Amino acid sequence: MTFAIETLSHMLKSFISNYGLSFIGLIIGAIAGYFYWQQVGCASGTCAITSKPLNSTLYGAVMGYLLVGIFKKDKKSVVSNK
Repeated sequence: MTFAIETLSHMLKSFISNYGLSFIGLIIGAIAGYFYWQQVGCASGTCAITSKPLNSTLYGAVMGYLLVGIFKKDKKSVVSNK
């Protein structure tokens, strides 16, 4: 039982270290998208993104993920020439 808990703990730490910043960007973007819909929105209902809260939230989440992705460092692979 303890082996399973240790393995799960290791997997969770690995996930957070690899995708934590992206997940934070996703959540902040979703909150910002919903807040934009709530405060600005679209009165006529013809706006594709801001007419519904789901559309605006998803768009904000994608934008937050992409914005954080700009600042993420790339892991460089080592190439050996033999």
